[in-house]
Parts: sequence; C-alpha cells; structure tokens
Amino acid sequence: MSLSVLILAKNEEQRIADCIKSASFADEIIVIDDYSTDNTVTIATELGARVVQRGLDGNWGEQQTFAILQATTDWIFFLDADERINLPLREEIEKAVALNERVAYRTPRLNHLMGYPLRHGGWYPDYVPRLFPRDSVRFEGLVHPAPVYSLALKTCKSPIIHYTYSSWEQYFNKLNVYTKLAAEKNALKGKQVNFLGDIVLRPMFAFIKLYILRAGWRDGKAGFILAVFHYFYTMAKYVKLYYIQNPGSSERENRNI
Repeated sequence: MSLSVLILAKNEEQRIADCIKSASFADEIIVIDDYSTDNTVTIATELGARVVQRGLDGNWGEQQTFAILQATTDWIFFLDADERINLPLREEIEKAVALNERVAYRTPRLNHLMGYPLRHGGWYPDYVPRLFPRDSVRFEGLVHPAPVYSLALKTCKSPIIHYTYSSWEQYFNKLNVYTKLAAEKNALKGKQVNFLGDIVLRPMFAFIKLYILRAGWRDGKAGFILAVFHYFYTMAKYVKLYYIQNPGSSERENRNI
C-alpha cells in the first residue's frame, strides 16, 4: 500500500523544510500552496515535494478536498506546515497503511506555545482525524473544516508535534483572520448575537472552562495567557458578528460619543 502526505501552506519558508523532512517516509508529499510570496515553493520542491498552487480564498475545507484529488496513492495523511511526525507516529502510520483496513485514524496532537508543551487546558490530547483511505473522505467547512466519512475510527497512540505560534505577531494576525471567518460563518448560519449572553458572559465562561475546569493553570504562565487570549478570541468573533448584522451601529455609536 502507498501513502501521500498532504500539506496546505502559504508563506511557510521558516517551517516547511522540517515539516517535509518529518514526512519523508511517505511515497509522495504534496504541498498545496496558496501562492506564497516567499521561498516556500522553492524549498518544498528542492526537498522532493510536488507543489500545486491554488488560492485558498478562506475555504480550508474546499482546499483540503482539492488536495485529496491530487493524490495518487491508496492512503492520505494530512499534515500542517507547523506540525511534525515523530518516529513513533511514523511507525504507527506505516503499520496502519500496511494493514490496509477500511478505517480512519485519528492522532493526538501535542501543541507547543513558543516551545512550551501544553498538556492541560483542553489542549491535549486534542485528537484530530488525519489518516484515511484516499477514496473515502472529503472535507467541509471554512475555518475549522471537518472530515466527512463513513468509516470506523481508530486512534493512534503517538502524537503529532504541533508548533502553534513562533511569535505573538503571528498569533494576533491569525486571531484576526480566524475571528473574522468565524463571524462570517455564523452570519451565514443566521445566528443572532445576544449582547449579554454572547459578548459579556460567553467569553468569561470560555476562560473559566480552559483555565479552571480543564486545568489550564497546570501549564503555568502559558496556560494563563492562553486562557485569557481564548477569552478575547471568543469575544472578538461575536463582536464582529454583531457588526456584520448591525452595519450601521458603529456610525450611530460614534455620533453618541
């Protein structure tokens, strides 16, 4: 049986090399590049990956489904540019592909913030379905796409290593993008914003859930910082949704100041 590792990327010249090297055991590595303006394509090509360029246009699910169509192997494994496959996980993937059962596999994911592993606060094991028979899955969803398949699901023991953010600038840039897309997604669903419930209380509960109920405090300073940022992420996506649904509100509020 054969395996393709599929990687979606845009301007990942700092991380794409280590990502591809960690997947070097695969029969083919395909990088779906969102028209990078740095050296991502050059680096990926030099390391033997096949690069296909296609605009993401804010639709991760459609981009992942497109990636599947580029593969020529029996099995596919999705890997982000900021993720790595370590040796124990590689061995599990190889065994699963060789066994060739008609099942899907999820893997735990060990997230790192600025090099610090996060084992609490709901950040671990952070299971993600990644390994599928190629002809059995598609993806749906804009911001956080979900795989659609009708197979039994098994679980790998070894985690993907995920280096979430290398700088705070990167974090806040993604925060802005993700909250915008989340607001637009909720707007399309027709979700209505309740100021007290969604903008005031929901962010508070988001903080309590991560920091206290899921023991984020056990990750020290990093756990506290992430819980606070999750508070602001939750608030921001509902504030943006509010202004999508009430486009004249900002002008009226400015006149009242």
